[in-house]
Amino acid sequence: MPVEFRDYATTTLLVLDLVGTFVFALSGGLAGVKERLDLFGVLGLSFAAGNAGGITRDVLIGAVPPAAIRDWRYVTVSLLAGLVTFYWYPIILRLRHHVLMFDGAGLALFAVAGTQKALGYGLNPVVAPLLGMLTGIGGGMLRDLLVSEIPTVLRAELYAVVALFGGVVVVVGHELDLQPTATAIVGAALCFGLRLMAIWRGWRLPIAYPPPHPDAEADAPSGKNENEAQR
Repeated sequence: MPVEFRDYATTTLLVLDLVGTFVFALSGGLAGVKERLDLFGVLGLSFAAGNAGGITRDVLIGAVPPAAIRDWRYVTVSLLAGLVTFYWYPIILRLRHHVLMFDGAGLALFAVAGTQKALGYGLNPVVAPLLGMLTGIGGGMLRDLLVSEIPTVLRAELYAVVALFGGVVVVVGHELDLQPTATAIVGAALCFGLRLMAIWRGWRLPIAYPPPHPDAEADAPSGKNENEAQR
């Protein structure tokens, strides 16, 4: 591993991870307050949203115990975000137009940080962006499931795909030996920008529309039969 990349992985990568954790934890706290959970519920949802993706990534690449459990800063950042949203929800609400803004920022930061960490652990350039994408979508998926919603990644505008794009930028920069911090910024900006455009413009992947059942029309009573039955 190049010395420059190793130094980056131990400094800027930690900052990206913690900022992403805080932003995703904010989105978890906002969802908890919206669902009128108690303080424990809001804090639990904040931790889950902020750390589920990173924990899954670390387990898959063999970085165990995961950083979210090993490093007290991840727990502190998550709980701080939960407390902020619980006690100052109206202020946080006014600072953003929609919870998806925080979600998109966390997605971008985690996609970049997850890809960088995967590369640092020797994963190949094909798998690394997928781990970055998983890091970005994991917390949001668990957050939505805990409040009984279909995960955003399965129903909303472009989500996982933009995280994958951000990870690909990081991998390309790594393969070309470009400055890691610069590629991280470009990858995060691309991911966040595409996510915002997808929200504003309604960009999405094709949606599945199941064909009508072949026996549906045959089983449906005709208007004539319905009139006769009414008589």
